[in-house]
Amino acid sequence: MLTLETAATAAYVVAALLFVLSLAGLSRHETSRAGISFGIVGMAIALIATIALAINHEIEPLGLGLLFGAMAIGAAIGLWRARIVEMTGMPELIALLHSFVGLAAVLVGWNGYLHIEAHPDGPDAVAMSEQGMLGIHSAEVFIGVFIGAVTFTGSIVANLKLSARMKSAPLMLPGKNILNLGSLVLFAALTVWFVIDPQLWLLIAVTALALLLGWHLVASIGGGDMPVVVSMLNSYSGWAAAAAGFLLGNNLLIVTGALVGSSGAYLSYIMCKAMNRSFISVIAGGFGIEAGPADDKDYGEHREITAEGAAELLGSASSVIITPGYGMAVAQAQYGVADLTRKLRERGVDVRFGIHPVAGRLPGHMNVLLAEAKVPYDVVLEMDEINDDFDGTSVVLVIGANDTVNPAASEDPSSPIAGMPVLTVWNADNVIVFKRSMASGYAGVQNPLFFRDNTQMLFGDAKDRVDAINAAL
Repeated sequence: MLTLETAATAAYVVAALLFVLSLAGLSRHETSRAGISFGIVGMAIALIATIALAINHEIEPLGLGLLFGAMAIGAAIGLWRARIVEMTGMPELIALLHSFVGLAAVLVGWNGYLHIEAHPDGPDAVAMSEQGMLGIHSAEVFIGVFIGAVTFTGSIVANLKLSARMKSAPLMLPGKNILNLGSLVLFAALTVWFVIDPQLWLLIAVTALALLLGWHLVASIGGGDMPVVVSMLNSYSGWAAAAAGFLLGNNLLIVTGALVGSSGAYLSYIMCKAMNRSFISVIAGGFGIEAGPADDKDYGEHREITAEGAAELLGSASSVIITPGYGMAVAQAQYGVADLTRKLRERGVDVRFGIHPVAGRLPGHMNVLLAEAKVPYDVVLEMDEINDDFDGTSVVLVIGANDTVNPAASEDPSSPIAGMPVLTVWNADNVIVFKRSMASGYAGVQNPLFFRDNTQMLFGDAKDRVDAINAAL
């Protein structure tokens, strides 16, 4: 006979498969909408199955009321934030959502301790002890709280940095690498101690240690690496969810957390490789990376151009490459850029886009904006696909990008972004840089590109400037 537990297990398997299909769908522009739909359906199935199990276990009316109340509040907040958030605010919203997952893992871990270890003579604790599972449970509690707390404060710091409420420059405390490594060693020692003798003060100590470590890890990472941090925190939140799944005995939570954790870690690795950064150094809070000297070099005078002059250059060009950055997202200039692309292609101009792996504030940020504006997928190319084509290109439009087109990364070994692959836009015949001012980029580094002989600056709001060029064309 089919029991509710069996049906719930089957529902969890279906939900897990839908989550896998969701990840697969999100890997391509053409299937991304289907991928999101798979994820929504999978989560709905998981929620329904979990609620049915809770009711079947005869949860008290108060508990059931709290369950539905929490779901209603969470759904209302989620819908509200999703409706009002702009694309420029999406990275910090994602970081904030990661912090909720970390906090949930901490609360689940503490609940596990208060239910089992805090009552060693209770029936559940005695049963676990007889089965030889008490030590494993204690380890799950301790590790889950640690991962969750690191994710919680790390995500809050990422949110503050991405929303410009905290400086993007890395926090360089004396002996910061020793602090990070020492914290991990101390955590390992405390874990062994807690498994042998689960005391409340040990759990308090590891919670405080993890909260401080999470803060320090992300605060020590510079603004140029923040897209990697977002994907890294995504991975952390997945492992935190998996740890909570072990404590709750929920197989779907374990599978889902492992999917999110492993995919986030792999994405971070891919991005680090693309940026010529050490994966270990980034996830370890900038381990081994020291701040570069302040750049006070005099690069000379920059040249300016008007929207009409830019339109004249574009009108006579045979090939154009557009390299967008976060400034395009802030100005919401993607629609004007899409119109400009259409106008130039109708004139027979070869127009393409060059996307840096960390353009924007999270992985794929520029791709999403351009897809939203209906820019054809086939003209949007990754950095490795287009970098050799700048030489011989008539005009390059740098719209709101800064660090991703900075020649100092390859020419100045003392630069904080030294060694990071960049779009070699300066090899083109003409470069037009759209910026509000001559201020440095998110990494806090001056860009010598702005002072090159073949570069002209077009100051002002990117959307207004693009619209003016369209009008002139």
